[in-house]
Amino acid sequence: MSAVPDVMLNNGQRIPQLGFGVFLIPPPQTEAAVAHALHAGYRHIDTAQMYGNEAEVGDAISKSGLSRGEVFVTTKLNNGAHRPDDARRAFDGSLKALGTDYVDLFLIHWPLPTRYDGDFVSTWRTLEEFYRDGRARSIGVSNFQPHHLRRIHTAGEITPAIDQIEINPYLTQDDVRQFCADHQIAVEGWSPLARGGVLTDPTVDDIARRYGKTPAQVVLRWHIERGDIVFPKSVTPERIKENIDIFDFELTGEDVEAITALNRNQRTGPDPDTFDWIPS
Repeated sequence: MSAVPDVMLNNGQRIPQLGFGVFLIPPPQTEAAVAHALHAGYRHIDTAQMYGNEAEVGDAISKSGLSRGEVFVTTKLNNGAHRPDDARRAFDGSLKALGTDYVDLFLIHWPLPTRYDGDFVSTWRTLEEFYRDGRARSIGVSNFQPHHLRRIHTAGEITPAIDQIEINPYLTQDDVRQFCADHQIAVEGWSPLARGGVLTDPTVDDIARRYGKTPAQVVLRWHIERGDIVFPKSVTPERIKENIDIFDFELTGEDVEAITALNRNQRTGPDPDTFDWIPS
């Protein structure tokens, strides 16, 4: 198995381009799943306060035998903690749950433009505090569209290192990716397989047969060749290993274009311009 390449962020930090996500993995299963991922060679774990499994992620890392510096850890601010003092308390809680004194990347999970008077800029300035004191090695946003990013870029002092958005062959998000490219913001793609929806697509299936790979491996390889940072999730050890085994082949330019042409602008998750859910 070839090594996972790194992506250089705009602040000089490096992030493994393929990671392991723990969205919707119940806390009792999270430690084992992350342990399997680390054993398989993953060195990038993506969690969030909203997922409720930060402590289990931290336990798996601490028991893995790896040093803290060998694993890139991302977590995200909960929707109910956008006010600056709430964000500070929530961030402290993440560090405690993860059992670490810093995270490699901390994100605003959703812009919530209809909540908090639409003031995610104050939230961003609070994240800048965490970056300056070194407790967040990089900071960024998640689910931000170009008009959200433009406000951050104009009013903030630090450009986000990353925008984590839903991306898959049915939702290529070219406008967001172009804005990010123009402003040196790396792009992460959540739901990279469209929650499995693209795996039965005839175009993907045909390409997978030609390479002797699974549809999931082909789609993940498509992300890698486009420059996306991705973190598929699974609780099955065999699938966890399969998802990282994508660095021994390359797609042709024609294959990448054929998969990109499947775009339907079809989301599997909420619309960032209207999503306003706050946990009770």
